Amino acid sequence: MPEPQPLGAVALHPHEDVILARAVRTCAGNPSQWDTWTTSGQYPYLRHRSGEGTVEQHPSEDVDTWDGAESRLLTHWNDGTGGGRIDLAGFLVLAGLRLAPGTAAG
Repeated sequence: MPEPQPLGAVALHPHEDVILARAVRTCAGNPSQWDTWTTSGQYPYLRHRSGEGTVEQHPSEDVDTWDGAESRLLTHWNDGTGGGRIDLAGFLVLAGLRLAPGTAAG
């Protein structure tokens, strides 16, 4: 299987729904992670640990649904820091994601 590539700039991926309508931080320490929902209702799970960031798409935030055919890895990268803490703004830049205008991140 080929190594997943970062999504890159949002403009390069107009076919992907990369605009987040809601983001809820579920761990402020190590790893940094968020439950998010796109403007079209998709559920991406964001996680950063040991310098590695991942964006996984799943049917819902219910982990019991994560092993099905609807789950997939959207992107994975290593920022070289070895760190586990990152703020949402920094994560979104590295992942090629963005918040919808007026979206508050919790």
